[in-house]
Amino acid sequence: MSSKDIIKLMKDKQVEFVDLRFTDPRGKLQHVTMDATVVDDELLNDGVFFDGSSIAGWKAINQSDMLLKPDLTRPIIDPFNSHTTLNIFCDILDAVNKDPYERDPRGTAKKAEAYLKKSGIGDKSYFGPEPEFFVFDDVRFKNDMNETSFSIDSSEGPYNTGKKYENGNMGHRPGIKGGYFPVPPVDSAQDMRGEYLKALKDMGVKVEKHHHEVAPSQHELGMYFGTLTNMADNLQLYKYAVQMVTHSFGKTATFMPKPVKGDNGSGMHCHQSIWKGSTPVFMGKEYSGLSKTALYYIGGILKHAKAINAFSNATTNSYKRLIPGFEAPVILAYSARNRSASCRIPIINNPKAARMEIRFPDAAGNPYLTFASMLMAGIDGIKNKIDPGKSFDKDLYTLSESEVKKLPTVCGSLREAMQSLDKDRKFLTQGGVFTDDQIDAYIDLKFQEIYKFEHTPHPIEFEMYYSG
Repeated sequence: MSSKDIIKLMKDKQVEFVDLRFTDPRGKLQHVTMDATVVDDELLNDGVFFDGSSIAGWKAINQSDMLLKPDLTRPIIDPFNSHTTLNIFCDILDAVNKDPYERDPRGTAKKAEAYLKKSGIGDKSYFGPEPEFFVFDDVRFKNDMNETSFSIDSSEGPYNTGKKYENGNMGHRPGIKGGYFPVPPVDSAQDMRGEYLKALKDMGVKVEKHHHEVAPSQHELGMYFGTLTNMADNLQLYKYAVQMVTHSFGKTATFMPKPVKGDNGSGMHCHQSIWKGSTPVFMGKEYSGLSKTALYYIGGILKHAKAINAFSNATTNSYKRLIPGFEAPVILAYSARNRSASCRIPIINNPKAARMEIRFPDAAGNPYLTFASMLMAGIDGIKNKIDPGKSFDKDLYTLSESEVKKLPTVCGSLREAMQSLDKDRKFLTQGGVFTDDQIDAYIDLKFQEIYKFEHTPHPIEFEMYYSG
């Protein structure tokens, strides 16, 4: 759309405010709201200055001026605001030279797409993420010098079978690992998930389904796949819709990967494919209907998985999910149908739907950087013909401890992921998609979280060591 189209849309929909939105390095949506009376051709085409020093991981105070450049291709009427508000995704530009800011995650995603096209491998990379999340009725946490605690509660939680409720305990709730797929009233969130899908459709996202997930209080929505940057935008809308709708129900939603001890955590399996014109590049006659190119793509992701973890599993909590026994894909292997492998080749009815599903990511990090890093690893695999090795078609969770030790795994901590990224970054900086400055700043930002986590005494430590 042109700026004139946007202004006409604003007039037709009686828009009162325009919300300019962008994503910070950690993956959180940020925004500034403009009154409709100041939104004109100049603002829409040239952008708005803002202070970049207030965004963690971006410019210092002496270089703080930056530009929010609206992307006019996708205006969205916000379904949640009481005043009619038009949301617009923005890219970040340097205020002086007006070039794309190298630490802008959305800009990195766009550069990754351009690099794919320039490589000649394909024209478009498609991503189909499957983000999971938890919904609670109450969450409380405290981190003081002398007290550390958290408490979560959900009417669906199996820990509430004996709780007295004012109107009685109805007793219908899933047990541990029992949420997949009983109908209501055991599934208590049917209507709420319907509202999630409605909100996403209102914002222009093509949706497919919704369902309860394995753990009590855990859910997933299905979106139709799309191109890399567009799908990262959709994921930001997904998280926004989930948190806003849940809030309206008087509940709270989190994409934290492992908020509940002893049950499944929340992941984000990512289906991926590349097309060149009308040709699916991954369709072939090799393993499970894939092409050699697709296998090399898998080889690249498996080779660089530990560096990818820095983006795809970007929290200290992510590594409480990536442990054996809870459907967590920790072993770096590929397989048809096998959900215990880090890379699964789904069954398809149409050969053109040939793709792979990378299963170790979660939705707590930055989707633009997560998708871009996987695409760059895949391209590196294709360019260098990286063999992914033999497939594993048996249940990897049944392997003995000695067998598991012989197999490569994902990182065991955020610290290891950052160290891996620091050592293995050349595949990301090819074509200037990621830059060393951006990677260094991201590592510094994440080490702030690592230090905070590592320097805080844990209640489990008191249980294990206090009387020792």
